[in-house]
Amino acid sequence: MDDNDRYRAPALDKGLDILELLAEYPDGLTRAEIVKALGRGQSEIYRMLERLVARQYVTRSVGGDRHALSLKLFALAHRHPPVNRLVTQALPVMDVYARQAEQSCHLGMYDRGNVLIVAQVPGPGEWGLSIRLGARVGLVDTGSGHVLLACQTEERRTQMLDEHVAVVGEVKIPEDEFAQTLASIRELGYKQRESLQSFGVVDISCPIFDPQGYALAVLTSPYIRRIDRHAGPSLDEARELLIEAARSLSLNAKVEIEQPEQPE
Repeated sequence: MDDNDRYRAPALDKGLDILELLAEYPDGLTRAEIVKALGRGQSEIYRMLERLVARQYVTRSVGGDRHALSLKLFALAHRHPPVNRLVTQALPVMDVYARQAEQSCHLGMYDRGNVLIVAQVPGPGEWGLSIRLGARVGLVDTGSGHVLLACQTEERRTQMLDEHVAVVGEVKIPEDEFAQTLASIRELGYKQRESLQSFGVVDISCPIFDPQGYALAVLTSPYIRRIDRHAGPSLDEARELLIEAARSLSLNAKVEIEQPEQPE
């Protein structure tokens, strides 16, 4: 049995179906239109609509024949802004990664043409590389930016690039190389390469997906290899840990991230 069917709640599903349908119609729908769109019986829709109106999730027109979403869902959502919710969920996962991989990591989101660092966790050692919280890093020359661009619709990616404004020190990447980079990310599910900003650093970036399978955010670790007697996790081990961390934060359970084949 599919996990989605194991714990069914038909009444809840009906209510959510109505809310999701009304979200597409700002002017509302009549009860008959709702019944037709959802393919359900008059009586079950009537009862559910009455409860949604009573709980103030749906408003009814003065004439009583038209139903539309109220502002209650909007108000509830803004009690816990989306970025705050993501950061709250991500920080414990990032902390576990930092301790296991012995590397720092940061969480980036697209913001007005570049990448905004919304969370940052330092490595557990006495030294390391970390990105300042609130910093804005390049969209077109960082692993974070490449992953965010690669995991979008073509339309959204074009919009992001149109909004992009070059940051200080931005590295120009040839158009064909840029296209190949994005294609590689979509194939592998992550980006790993030497940093274009710092010597001796290998950036690993993994997407955090929204329910539709597009990148909501990106988790990046600037990996630094120790050359003293301390034997920390390898680059491959750190990458696997970061992939798992990003997967655990993704809202799309069907996302599959390919692992590279290990040499025999």
